[in-house]
Amino acid sequence: MHKLIAFLLCLSLSLLLLNCDNTSTAQKTDPVESATEKQSTPLNLLTDITPLAADGAINAVIEIPTGTLDKWELDKTTGQMKWELVDNKPRVVNYIGYPGNYGMIPRTLLSKEKGGDGDPLDILVLGPPAERGEVLKCKLIGVLYLQDRGEQDDKLIAVSSDSPMYPINSLEELNVSYRGVTDMVQLWFTNYKGPGKMESKGFGDKEVAHEILNAAITEYELSSKDNK
Repeated sequence: MHKLIAFLLCLSLSLLLLNCDNTSTAQKTDPVESATEKQSTPLNLLTDITPLAADGAINAVIEIPTGTLDKWELDKTTGQMKWELVDNKPRVVNYIGYPGNYGMIPRTLLSKEKGGDGDPLDILVLGPPAERGEVLKCKLIGVLYLQDRGEQDDKLIAVSSDSPMYPINSLEELNVSYRGVTDMVQLWFTNYKGPGKMESKGFGDKEVAHEILNAAITEYELSSKDNK
């Protein structure tokens, strides 16, 4: 009888300790699960990043790294990268790879009425290949004026902060220190879609590039207020 009582007491104690251990484990894992849930929310590359860094550098979100051909772009609805589709097939540029890191500047908008295409500003960042979706700090040095089948499609030109070109402050300096780069950029954009589709109207200087950027930041801010 005593042995039976002792056995039952031991069994009860074991079950109690097991229950306490499970409760403790659950309490410890809950915060971890909560943190994981918070981290799983993706960064919106259009609205969660400022166009200017704290030190005054430009934040460029890279869609197509230097030297690559896959035509990715920002989905303005989700703020995430997506592979552009043509006839339900992923688009791949039928030319040599991009001459720089191609992307856009977040929280910018330039309407067609103001010389844009109704999208965030396009930017080509000269420098080594970045990662797709990377926020790359860079410095504006000019703008390439382009027309895509008659519609304005200008590209801001910048130098990456991790590039040997970063000390360059203007297109003039670029042409002196890195001869042929602007020619290559212009040649690439006027030919990558095929003959007769893209036309260059020349380059604008750094001051003009900043004017375009400031106008696009202002238009985005006004548009955001109107949509609230």
